[in-house]
Amino acid sequence: MSRELLRLEALPVYQNKVFSTAAEARACPTGDVVLQQDARTGLVSNVAFDPARLAYDGSYQNEQGHSTAFQRHLDEVADLVGVHLGGGSILEVGCGKGAFLARLRSDGLDARGVDPAYEGDAPYIVAKAFSPDLGLSGEGIVLRHTLEHLQDPYGFLALLREANGGGGRIYIEVPCLDWILDHRAWFDFFYEHVNYFRARDFERLFTERLALGHLFGGQYLYVVADLASLRDPAHARLGPPAEVHFPDDLMLGLARCAAQSDSSRPQLVWGAAAKGATYALHMQRRGVAFATAVDINPAKQGRFLPTTGLSIEPPEEALARLGPGVDIHVMNSNYLDEIRALAGAGHRYLVADAPPPNG
Repeated sequence: MSRELLRLEALPVYQNKVFSTAAEARACPTGDVVLQQDARTGLVSNVAFDPARLAYDGSYQNEQGHSTAFQRHLDEVADLVGVHLGGGSILEVGCGKGAFLARLRSDGLDARGVDPAYEGDAPYIVAKAFSPDLGLSGEGIVLRHTLEHLQDPYGFLALLREANGGGGRIYIEVPCLDWILDHRAWFDFFYEHVNYFRARDFERLFTERLALGHLFGGQYLYVVADLASLRDPAHARLGPPAEVHFPDDLMLGLARCAAQSDSSRPQLVWGAAAKGATYALHMQRRGVAFATAVDINPAKQGRFLPTTGLSIEPPEEALARLGPGVDIHVMNSNYLDEIRALAGAGHRYLVADAPPPNG
């Protein structure tokens, strides 16, 4: 029997899609998140997910490379890929706008990519969803922040293995469920993320792992494995999987964040990506009135967050308009120093992913 772990209703189905008008953003489709742990595989997934509700295209903006903090993370990932996959051809499945792929190529690696949200004209990227019919393969496969979006992760990995001639090395990077739970990061559950992974999940999926660890302050989990060693995590000989335990106080952070907001001061969400969109929605439902959201990605500026319809502005414009004394809600503590440097003194910085006081 599967166990229900968490239920969240009416979340935007897109976490990184931005809209041209506030009305369009508020009318965006929504869906429920009902997380259960599969008793056979141990995987945690959203059983209410409907893939037919999603269609990725050029309006999907998930590029984070404008941040120097995130660039440092990408440097670390590029080093890992170079060490473990750099001896031959590389295929990045789910390469987004192609920024990381360009980084690999600048390091001299023979890298190509595929992603339906790609907008450019690079000859080494195919702007489609991956399919064996495309005839794409690589001695190394990169799968960054893609597997959590797929309804059947084992099935997709098996498809990759088949399309890749039965083997090859693979680098996988996903959000870490253990970090989310340890930090009571209630805003880190999204409709698009069908699956949530722990290190032990990859230990069940692969018998031959070259590396397994954490990145980006523990928020991301990565594994380097031999695709030929992929195995069905539901196989009986593996025994019952370890149970996931969601803390009883997981959602108390929402009340804490809402209580910290001072209604006499302008409220600003810093980060118009997945965390920011979800955080703004939950907080708005708690009565917090945000003046705006900001993001340093020019492709998001002048557009609007899903469901809340919050405008997205460049930081300098928003802060000049709001003046001193803003409550700045920081989605990700990895960016706090960078945000302080941009926004300056005279504001309150409310860090959403700070661990619970007694955690």
